[in-house]
Amino acid sequence: MKISITSTPLQDWSGDVLIVGLFEEQLEKQLTQLDKHLSEPIQRVLEVENFKAKSGEISSFHLTQNGLRKIILLGLGPVIKVKLNELRKAVATGVRASLGNSGTLGIVLPWNQLSASNLELAVAEAARLSLFKDIRFRSEPEPRKSPTKIELIGPPCVSTSTLKAIDPICSGVELARELVGAPPNELTPEALANTAALIAKEKGLSLKVLEKEDCKDLGMGAYLAVSQGSDLPPKFIHLTYKPAKKAHKKIVLIGKGLTFDSGGYNLKVGAAQIDMMKFDMGGSAAVLGAASAIGEIRPKGVEVHFIVASCENMVNGSAVHPGDIVKASNGKTIEINNTDAEGRLTLADALVYASKLKPDAIVDLATLTGACVIALGEEVAGLWTGNDELAKDLINAGELAGEGLWRMPLHHSYKDGLKSLLADIKNTGPRQGGSITAALFLQEFVEESINWAHIDIAGTVWADKDRGLDPAGATGYGVRTLLYWICKEDFLEQEK
Repeated sequence: MKISITSTPLQDWSGDVLIVGLFEEQLEKQLTQLDKHLSEPIQRVLEVENFKAKSGEISSFHLTQNGLRKIILLGLGPVIKVKLNELRKAVATGVRASLGNSGTLGIVLPWNQLSASNLELAVAEAARLSLFKDIRFRSEPEPRKSPTKIELIGPPCVSTSTLKAIDPICSGVELARELVGAPPNELTPEALANTAALIAKEKGLSLKVLEKEDCKDLGMGAYLAVSQGSDLPPKFIHLTYKPAKKAHKKIVLIGKGLTFDSGGYNLKVGAAQIDMMKFDMGGSAAVLGAASAIGEIRPKGVEVHFIVASCENMVNGSAVHPGDIVKASNGKTIEINNTDAEGRLTLADALVYASKLKPDAIVDLATLTGACVIALGEEVAGLWTGNDELAKDLINAGELAGEGLWRMPLHHSYKDGLKSLLADIKNTGPRQGGSITAALFLQEFVEESINWAHIDIAGTVWADKDRGLDPAGATGYGVRTLLYWICKEDFLEQEK
């Protein structure tokens, strides 16, 4: 879908559907101007409907003149209280209200009164992503009329780089949503590796895929222990982006890549929703979505590595037992007291591998713990890092991207819960503080000199119902946060 910005005055603009954002305290003035521009008695109609432009309020009706078929009015609430993410949600709601109409959709907002350096980019993202619907697996998809073109009408001058970033960012999120949404009989470890190969080919990245024997040679006993119960071979994926000129920074992104997690012999039962464990590769989806976008945006001065230790966690006669002791590639021995805490085992060897690349920073994303969902719910991901500057940068990127992040403690005394009588460490600690002990476990596999952050996206990767900004289903969470962190200087205007 093409998204563009036009300086055409509203009275001269031609299209099929128009979305207009209105402030509560300026409603009468704005409606008078709208009546004049559109030659329609909109103000009188809204008086009957008692539309007050309160935050989240929406009204729509069909028009008879100017060639417009429909107008959708969005209440933005008081001027001083409009937040960027609330604006995203309002735009997403308005765009979804346009469904049933094809052609050109126009969006006009009181741009000059909305102060945000990435305002137009945020609105464009919300508009496009709100229309996403995964219909790949329906034999006869229902007909769905939607806009073929979106125009932002009248915003201030926007840089060319910002406009060019809209498509790769949204495409990256859409890729992540499709990966997470795919069933596990379709999205296998091999299929995930094939996706990485396609990204490498189309976006000019380099790719290395380590097979089972390669991983054995590197001593990846923790990762391979998880995969040994599956008939499908593991795939260790390593994509690399290098800029045209010498990089002054090296970053590694790691995504948990369990294409299905049965829980192993600690089988998921009851409320554990085993049927939804296809989304246990949400971290890898975010990382590959970011790889696709970075390959197109091509940020300057930074080298980025994308790593996924992909496999299934299944049950057969060869599957890892509760109580087994395995050795990770850094030599640490791990007592597996819970086979359903498998993601941290795959990440352990991925973190050791990443540390050997000597990066400036490592960030891993994983649907790691139910404890994080209990702590933070479904709209905020947990962030663990010992580096204040990295924490600040990631939280700021999350705010710009509209993806919630909350810094959690790395309380080192909790590490006592990971002590094993026989091995160096257990893979799970007590139930209390489970997301913290999971992060402390991961920290054992990162070299101390490297800045590292862990993001637990267990709650944010999937939406059971429409959240306003994200439609129900896979959210693609994490792609935009990573891009706004790594590529900010390449596509965002500085403060106006």
